[in-house]
Amino acid sequence: MRNYRTFTDVEESYFREHPEEIDDYIEILFEEYAKDGDTGALLSSMRVLGRAIGLTKLAKEAGMSRKGLQKALSEEGNPEFASVTAILRAMGYKLTPKKLDALTNS
Repeated sequence: MRNYRTFTDVEESYFREHPEEIDDYIEILFEEYAKDGDTGALLSSMRVLGRAIGLTKLAKEAGMSRKGLQKALSEEGNPEFASVTAILRAMGYKLTPKKLDALTNS
């Protein structure tokens, strides 16, 4: 029986081999989150990046346990704002507000 890699495994491997792509990816992640509000997708993508960077290292730099980091970034996770900020900072990023071009009533 053949053992296939998952898309997540491929994505994680790609970011390990191409860390220079992480900047653009994170920007896209948050742009998409601003559009659709899909927290599960955002956390899942951040988890992929966390694995590519190294969960143990990331957890230590964020001041969290590895298990706590994994729980926060799970698709069912509901991390506190402070946790998301700490994780992003440990990845080398910060949250910054960006003015919306126009608000539409849908």
